[in-house]
Amino acid sequence: MYRSRPLSPASRQCENMARGIEIREAHFPGRAPIDTYGNGGFRFADMSHRGSILCLPSGIHGWDMDATMPLSIENLQRVLNEASEIEFLLLGTGVDMRPIPADLKAALKAAGISSDSMSTGAAVRTFNIMLMESRAVAAALIAV
Repeated sequence: MYRSRPLSPASRQCENMARGIEIREAHFPGRAPIDTYGNGGFRFADMSHRGSILCLPSGIHGWDMDATMPLSIENLQRVLNEASEIEFLLLGTGVDMRPIPADLKAALKAAGISSDSMSTGAAVRTFNIMLMESRAVAAALIAV
């Protein structure tokens, strides 16, 4: 079907529902190590996800974030919502390391979360080790 302009998200959802397609937010309801990363996504638990992810106690969630976007409290609100179950947050900022802004660092600290920023590759490796040690770790990983 040809369209002269793209569909709005609401129109796309209605069209998909009419076809019997249900689109859900990307979410894996468990804790799993990251098997591989690169090519714009991640592999974990015999699954793959294109784009950035949040690895939280509630599971692995798709995260609408890329290396050009600012690190902010709003972008990491889901982490703060689960703060009671997180002691440490690893922030994988893509290929290059970026510092955590002072206001975000303060919000995480106020919630009882220690945080560290590093490249996504280093964050994946550290997350996997801490997960194997059964530590209360979370990771916010920007796809590379």
